[in-house]
Amino acid sequence: MMKQRTIATPVKTVGIGLHSGRKVTISIKPAPVNSGVQFVRVDTPEQSVVPATALAVCDTRLASVIQKDGVRVSTVEHLLSACAGLGLDNLLIELDDEEVPIMDGSAASFLFLIESAGIIEQDAPRQFVVIQKPVEVREGDKLALLEPFFGFKLDFTIDFKHPAVDKTGQRFIVDFAEHAYRSEIGRARTFGFAHEVEALREMGLARGGSLDNAIVLDEHRILNNEELRYEDEFVRHKILDAIGDLYLVGHPIVGAYVAEKSGHALNNALLRKLLEDPSSYTIESFTEAKAPEAYSRESQPLFF
Repeated sequence: MMKQRTIATPVKTVGIGLHSGRKVTISIKPAPVNSGVQFVRVDTPEQSVVPATALAVCDTRLASVIQKDGVRVSTVEHLLSACAGLGLDNLLIELDDEEVPIMDGSAASFLFLIESAGIIEQDAPRQFVVIQKPVEVREGDKLALLEPFFGFKLDFTIDFKHPAVDKTGQRFIVDFAEHAYRSEIGRARTFGFAHEVEALREMGLARGGSLDNAIVLDEHRILNNEELRYEDEFVRHKILDAIGDLYLVGHPIVGAYVAEKSGHALNNALLRKLLEDPSSYTIESFTEAKAPEAYSRESQPLFF
């Protein structure tokens, strides 16, 4: 039986919140079986616990924000994407502020941090959300879809109509039976447009954004001195985000995800629609021999 996984020892780092601009300390700790990923706001009097679940999402403006009893945790998607990429089921994540630090704008720093802690199996079967029939949400020309597929595959198309983005690929398909999360997705950075920064900051967003933690574009070009990490880094980052958003369902997904111009809001709407219809999915465990190849190959960490 494929077993649940957590980290072997606690790890800690410090970073800046992308939207808050504030310094935040994050500690990632092992957690018991069947506890899932839980965030703890150690700066609150009650040490408030906020479970990472789709139904806890309360805000999707440029990030996925979760909340319980009025206590919020913001920008969870990059860290959750790394958790999915490493095949982690149970974690306790402590923060001394509201927002998960942005690090370099990708999942790479979280991958390094978690791997430095070591990953261990736990004495309980790993559970998967297995898609049984198509579930789709649309908003104008935007689409997000989950459909049956014995593995985990994502097909994402963006359309930003910007000269620098148009030069790159605007569609990317990744099948994790064939590709590795670390090399294909994990290093793709978030991006934003310089002309939007002032308006975003007036809304209380993007106060910690910089060329060190995002790809920034003016009306014509990329402002960063560093070259793109992938020739189609923009769409790959949207896949990175989607993997984190989808992990809020509580278990790894066995299925295919298709998106056109989707984002955090539509991804969450998709999960909510899935959960509203119990006939659209099952919760299953697998032996190593019968698991989808994306999750079982050579008994290595998920997607590696």
